[in-house]
Amino acid sequence: MGKRQALEGIRVISFCWAAAGPIITRTLAEHGAEVIDIESSGIGDPSRVSPPFKDNIPGINRSGYFAIYNHNVCSVTLNLRHPKGIELAKRLIALADIVGESFRPGTMAKLGLGYDELRKVKPDIIMFSCSNLGQTGPYARQSGMGTQLTGYSGFFELLGYPDQEPQLPQGAYTDVISPYFAVTALVAALCYRRRTGRGQYLDISQYEGAIHFLSPLVLDYEVNGRINKRVGNRCSFAAPHGAYPCRGDDRWCVIAVFNDQEWQGFCRVLDNPDWTQDRRFATLPARKQNEEELDRLIGEWTINFTPEEIMLKMQSAGVPAGVVETCPELFEDIQLQHRQHFRELEHPELGKYHPEAPAFKLSKTPAELNRPAPCLGQHNGYVYNKLLGISDEEFVALTEEGVFD
Repeated sequence: MGKRQALEGIRVISFCWAAAGPIITRTLAEHGAEVIDIESSGIGDPSRVSPPFKDNIPGINRSGYFAIYNHNVCSVTLNLRHPKGIELAKRLIALADIVGESFRPGTMAKLGLGYDELRKVKPDIIMFSCSNLGQTGPYARQSGMGTQLTGYSGFFELLGYPDQEPQLPQGAYTDVISPYFAVTALVAALCYRRRTGRGQYLDISQYEGAIHFLSPLVLDYEVNGRINKRVGNRCSFAAPHGAYPCRGDDRWCVIAVFNDQEWQGFCRVLDNPDWTQDRRFATLPARKQNEEELDRLIGEWTINFTPEEIMLKMQSAGVPAGVVETCPELFEDIQLQHRQHFRELEHPELGKYHPEAPAFKLSKTPAELNRPAPCLGQHNGYVYNKLLGISDEEFVALTEEGVFD
């Protein structure tokens, strides 16, 4: 018999879409929760029509974007604009432990599915809302996606080079930060319910979760009045600190030296060339003052080696260094392979694909990735016929009324 999972026996009804909400529910599903995702029958979750697509052929079941965020979950179609659709949603919620949504604030209440209403259906229900700016406040109802919110959170202003425009991180950065605050809060809410018998409502702000990662810079401004700006690859308390060209086509290695001991190790790796004894590089303040020349000299040395060679040389001397890996290199990385970070799943339209496992591993209740992302409405039969006990005749009648559109 396999190990029980941490959230086995927990049922989640999800009205989440795009990335942040589905990452929350996917994480719960990886640890044993049964997640039922409510979608419309048109395109379903809008991420289903977001590239990349298998073989570059668009289709609602062919999106890699949707696939990597939705394994282990069930998909049903339901028309929330139809009164009977709302009735069925409530019947499902009566069987659930957690309800999640990521609509614009106020949408669930307008549908008759707000927290106060759901407590009448299931008094101990735990509900979470994952929105850009939280449920309250002067800007709470603003529309937007994670990319805009990443700029609003202050990240753009910090990324890039001083003489260039602000840069954005890859993807909607806030969407992949906030889910882990949410999962932690949901586990706490489940523990609270187990002790007290009471549910609660979780108001999750992606904005506030993102700013948490800028706390040192906010504190620096509050205490010192200093506004941090774009510095490229540099660091105020390390030199050298950057990405350096290596042998090969567009290959790079990052090196960071934070103290005199690391500087001495760095110099030994380079066989102590004359320039390392220059007084311009003797101390950290001196190296910072002459950083452009320092980077040029280092680049003349690193270009003779592969990034892997430099990484091993530096690390063996106690100097932080790492390869700048491409996507293919990440996928083939022996460390990630050893940790089984990428798991293989078989999808009816995508074929074999490899979503990421959680970055944390629970020894007694390990995560499982055992089902691919669902096709749209794949679990209608299981959910409506088996869980809710709807007969085939009633299902056909409801279908003709547009309840499952």
